[in-house]
Amino acid sequence: MKYLLSLPENLVSVFHDITKHSTEEWFVASDPAGTKIGSGGGTAHLLAEHFRTQTQPSIEDYLGIEKKIIIHAGGQSRRLPAYAPAGKVLSPIPVFRWSRGQSLDQTLLDLQTPLLDKLMEASNENQNTLIASGDVMILADDLPFELPKADVVCLGIWVDQHLASRHGVFFTPRHNPQLLDFMLQKPSHQEIEELTGSHLFMMDIGVWILSDRAIELLMKKSGWTDNKFSKEIPDFYDLYSSFGTCLGDHPKQNDDEINELSVAILPLEKGEFYHFGTSRELITSTEKIQNRVQDQRNIWHNKVKAHPSLFVQNALTEISWNSNHKNIWIENSHIPSGWCLHHNHVLTGIPENNWNLDIPAGICIDIVPVGDDLICIRPYGIDDAFRGDLSDDSTLWMGQPFNSWLKDRGILFDDVDFGNTSDLQAANIFPLIKPENLNQDLINWLINSSNDETAKALWLNSERISADQISARANLARANQQRKQFRKINLTFLANNYSRSVFYQADLKKTAKEFAQNNLEIPAPIPETVSPMIRFRDYMFRSEVNKNKGQDGTVEEQKAFSLLQNIISESSEHKVVPQLNIYSDQIIWGRSPARLDLAGGWADTPPFCMQYGGSVMNLAVELNEQPPIQAYIRLSSEKKITLRSIDNGVSEVITSYEELANYNKVGSAFSIPKAALCLAGFHPDFCGLQFSSLEQQLNEFGGGFEISMLAAIPKGSGLGTSSILAATLLGTLADFASLSWDHQTICHRTLILEQLLTTGGGWQDQYGGILPGVKLLESEPGTQEKMNVRWLPDQVFTGTDYKENWLLYYTGITRVAKNVLQDIVSGMFLNEGQRLRTLQEIKQHAYRTADAIQRYDFEATGKMVRHSWKLNQMLDSGVNTAEVQKIVDQIDDLALGHKLLGAGGGGFMVICAKDPEAAARIKNTLTNNPINDRARFVKMDISQSGFRISRS
Repeated sequence: MKYLLSLPENLVSVFHDITKHSTEEWFVASDPAGTKIGSGGGTAHLLAEHFRTQTQPSIEDYLGIEKKIIIHAGGQSRRLPAYAPAGKVLSPIPVFRWSRGQSLDQTLLDLQTPLLDKLMEASNENQNTLIASGDVMILADDLPFELPKADVVCLGIWVDQHLASRHGVFFTPRHNPQLLDFMLQKPSHQEIEELTGSHLFMMDIGVWILSDRAIELLMKKSGWTDNKFSKEIPDFYDLYSSFGTCLGDHPKQNDDEINELSVAILPLEKGEFYHFGTSRELITSTEKIQNRVQDQRNIWHNKVKAHPSLFVQNALTEISWNSNHKNIWIENSHIPSGWCLHHNHVLTGIPENNWNLDIPAGICIDIVPVGDDLICIRPYGIDDAFRGDLSDDSTLWMGQPFNSWLKDRGILFDDVDFGNTSDLQAANIFPLIKPENLNQDLINWLINSSNDETAKALWLNSERISADQISARANLARANQQRKQFRKINLTFLANNYSRSVFYQADLKKTAKEFAQNNLEIPAPIPETVSPMIRFRDYMFRSEVNKNKGQDGTVEEQKAFSLLQNIISESSEHKVVPQLNIYSDQIIWGRSPARLDLAGGWADTPPFCMQYGGSVMNLAVELNEQPPIQAYIRLSSEKKITLRSIDNGVSEVITSYEELANYNKVGSAFSIPKAALCLAGFHPDFCGLQFSSLEQQLNEFGGGFEISMLAAIPKGSGLGTSSILAATLLGTLADFASLSWDHQTICHRTLILEQLLTTGGGWQDQYGGILPGVKLLESEPGTQEKMNVRWLPDQVFTGTDYKENWLLYYTGITRVAKNVLQDIVSGMFLNEGQRLRTLQEIKQHAYRTADAIQRYDFEATGKMVRHSWKLNQMLDSGVNTAEVQKIVDQIDDLALGHKLLGAGGGGFMVICAKDPEAAARIKNTLTNNPINDRARFVKMDISQSGFRISRS
């Protein structure tokens, strides 16, 4: 993926230093100076500039070589002066109070790119360019994983006609909202009303995905021919009003070439559009986003704001807030206690000071470093548009005509040189001074009517520059350095005040790195009275800081995992009293199918599912017409417990509680049955009655017994073997010892068992094997004691048209899940942003897959499996090894979907062939070209019974 950004010229040279984005992935340029080339011409110019740095011989080759995301973030930003020099796209945005995994130093760009990335991942082969605006944020809970096949795909949002009238509007037939009839730019309310009888309408949110053919045509319209522009710069051409209005079945403008392009409208169901184009919108949009979630379970910190429209970041504030303080944005600034604020302020770039100032309502202050040793003071009104003639009384600055501002300070308009222009944006009105000359008197004179002659003389005698010149001459590196210094102070403050901040909701992996790099002191340990959900994150954060410093973080890391284990282990009453429930000559035989996970795997893993709830789509299968996981229990006259593993050919005799309690001993072949025996009450920690020894307990119980186990599946298979074996043992012991555990209890105790073994893991394996058939499993946030189970029809797997298309292939490659699990769970503890976003998508994907199965849509189901594999690789790139890819390369064209099963990414692969002929070819190909001498196909059938118990 390549990101191409059109930025203010001054930002281009320092963009990579400020953002730390890779120069390989991120290309930045600016529109030609002093010209207006429009969004279409700007797109063509940016692509042409990037093309010149590449080796492809023609623009056609260049366009198809890789996916590109274009973000237009240049322009003068007249109505958002505070972030004009760096472009709106780098506006710092506070962490959302309901979010997890956002960065404390995030920008609008950081929040935009995940959605744009997902759209490009969903694009088709020839849809290689996405165009977006840099001053908007789109929130959408559910995106398609495959875009419509069209030359132009435009995203739309359902809005009312008042909002739509200020933007581009797509009009679609009422029977098909994905089909564009025509597009209008800023139609009036009346026009929209007249058209609603025959059309639906959606607002254009400025996100377009174009095919290579459409991009070539756009560049042609901008003057590009024969790998160059016909003149030095592209022609003015607007993507939306010129190109867009020529699209659709009945376009409002005629252009034969553009008219031929196919178009699809993608309605973002429940999508939300937030604009950051003005100073006021900076505050109002942020407030709306912060308040879009009111569920208190998602908001960990205590509310301390006097009003929800107060935003302070990268700043040091010492004032006391009250309910009159509203609509205030403070960033990269020091606001001491001597400042009196009111409402409607944007305060940026203000250095440390001890001034006493009364800032009138609606007044904003921006102090910008210029060059190596100067600063520029820019006061303005929150609604200033920076348009119009200085001498025209309808042109307002700080809420009043500019000429009135001069008169209030005893200055005549004609006595001041404002440069060769009267345009407010280009007029030289902002003083450029040395930092040591900055004082409260000058600020006060600028923003309040004052007769201070010293301040007046300083303003008159200083070099003054315009808003345009501020953007051109601002020293963005100096501004960013000041911001970083304030943020260092903020980091410690946020950590120390975790109960009133978003600290433990933010991306702690990134924050830990910043703590280590700045050698910041880690705050005092969190008291044990605090929620364990915060405490285990605190432990892992401390561990990560130590690792970033090159120190050992093992102790704190183990504390995090131990606390998680304790939360789950203590989630239900453990004490039971086992009582013999068979005749002396009986054998109890428990057996279970394996589990195939089709979607949602990892969403069932604590602590993620404890915070968000989990959802998994899986099915229970028998292999080679047998349930492959089995356990046998029979009584013995000797007062001991004998454990046998049929598949491993080993055995062990247990005669004491101490031998049972070493279930977490590394390398033990019988860790699972030992832990299962403890949970079944054959250890004092879990038994409701107390015995002096295991021998005494067995004597009271009615004898010793033998447990034989069989797991007829290779180790590291990815079929959930260890968890299903644990559940099968617990279920068989429950029947043997009259424990009255239902399937939900058995599965939850399996989750506890895995925590006792410190292997961790989720709950989907045991539920997938113990419960029969095809099912969607869901949990609510919490300790995961009970699942909601939705059984689905199995015809898409068993129907005569499709049964032969489903293949189960053992790759002979094993990859034990524990190390992978520890790495990913550590990311969950640390709220690692990218991983949490992927996990959320994985969770949502389970519902999409279930829906495809419910609709009996074989093709969609196969594609869902393919997307599951893609998501698994996004979470852990290590699952797709060179060996695995060698298998995939042989079958990819013949399959709708395929994925390795399980968390470890090893062992079995499920394959959904396109049709029976493709299935036969896949079998033939892999049988004749095995990756190793263990690889083979295994017959599978959906289990209709799940876990079963039989008695002799």
